[in-house]
Amino acid sequence: MPKVIYHAPDRTSHAVEARTGASVMETAIKHGVPGIVAECGGALSCATCHVFVDPAWLDRTGIAADFEDEMLDDAESPRQPHSRLSCQIRLTDEHDGLEVTIAPEQ
Repeated sequence: MPKVIYHAPDRTSHAVEARTGASVMETAIKHGVPGIVAECGGALSCATCHVFVDPAWLDRTGIAADFEDEMLDDAESPRQPHSRLSCQIRLTDEHDGLEVTIAPEQ
């Protein structure tokens, strides 16, 4: 089971165990991590699960696909080069220790 570390805008951190195959968003919601709104429930239609992937993890999380990329343009918090929608990152054992920072506005 991979562990994901969420860094909140208030500088608190939440480390949680994830189920392999779950998304970073689903894991946050399941464990009550504050800051991930997920209005659409992971349907890739709202951009309220915006996170900044720690640059050291970019090669393992990949880059945003075209539609996700467009959704990030409309995110409440300005996108960064390492922005992703957490609903689009599916966890594998390779993601153990993944660190993401939750965007300050969703």
